[in-house]
Amino acid sequence: MKTITLGSTGIQAVQNGFGALPIQRITKKEAVALLRKAYDGGMRFFDTARAYSDSEEKVGEALKKYDRNTYFLATKTMAKTPGQFWEQLEISLKLLQTDHIDIYQFHCAGQVYKPGDGTGMYEAMLEAKEQGKIRHIGITAHKLGIAREAIGSGLYETLQFPMSYLSSDKEIELIELCKEHKMGYIAMKGLAGGLINQSKPAMAFMSQFENVMPIWGIQKESELDEWLSFMTDTPQMDETIKAFIEQEKKEIAGSFCRGCGYCMPCPVGIEINQCARMSLMLRRAPSQNWLSEHWQKEMEKIRSCLHCSQCASRCPYELDTPALLQANLKDYEEVLAQKISVD
Repeated sequence: MKTITLGSTGIQAVQNGFGALPIQRITKKEAVALLRKAYDGGMRFFDTARAYSDSEEKVGEALKKYDRNTYFLATKTMAKTPGQFWEQLEISLKLLQTDHIDIYQFHCAGQVYKPGDGTGMYEAMLEAKEQGKIRHIGITAHKLGIAREAIGSGLYETLQFPMSYLSSDKEIELIELCKEHKMGYIAMKGLAGGLINQSKPAMAFMSQFENVMPIWGIQKESELDEWLSFMTDTPQMDETIKAFIEQEKKEIAGSFCRGCGYCMPCPVGIEINQCARMSLMLRRAPSQNWLSEHWQKEMEKIRSCLHCSQCASRCPYELDTPALLQANLKDYEEVLAQKISVD
């Protein structure tokens, strides 16, 4: 597997990074074992966030036994004021059990912070860097406009952005833009929030790019084993995989929910990040899992939708979420009534 250099940061690590969002769903013991197996298997880039509940704590506990100079830590802050910034940074350092963070990122940025913009946020990043508490300044975004502005600003050393073989041409263009600006590119949601259910074509897609560090969200040992196997046998793009990806794009064309959850919470309790993509999940995962009594009750909540559009206003992909929910409910009912087969 190739080694990726993240722009001008000088950070070099094998192309598969560990995305630590999902480990908040497993026990600390399980997470520590998983992270240590990842390190022992060759992974050296670990990405987490202050917003991922106890993820940082688990990462810190797992990696404290290793030489700090042999791996890289990236985490994120959703702070909106300098005071919150410093508070969250100190918590992250404590939980990660380290004296520095390799890449500190503004998380799901709604604006591109700049010196002199009146917020004091970029200045806080610079001061943290001067103090040695962070090594590099990064930004994560879900909106194309924010990503382009961040790249063009010259103020950020890395960009983290959703990237998979389902991405549009305009989204993929960001990879080359980052390369031109000597900016590191970290690819999140390489499995499109679970809609991509085969790791081989996902890895083959990423392996085309010499400057992309994909971070794979890992929760199970079986998932980790797949990514570790690619360390020695990395899938490469060929005609068979190209044809498969083209078919996938046709099946998942148009507006679809990535399941990121930024739309939540819903004032009437709809689990939007699952219900708004139920039609696709019925067809791309074992359908019986989604036809259970639990999910029938969750989908029924869509009838209580207030059409307040709070979810749409928070959606980083600018989807018409209420309309998407209604369309998914209609399809779900037809599947339940056996008017449509998904097997």
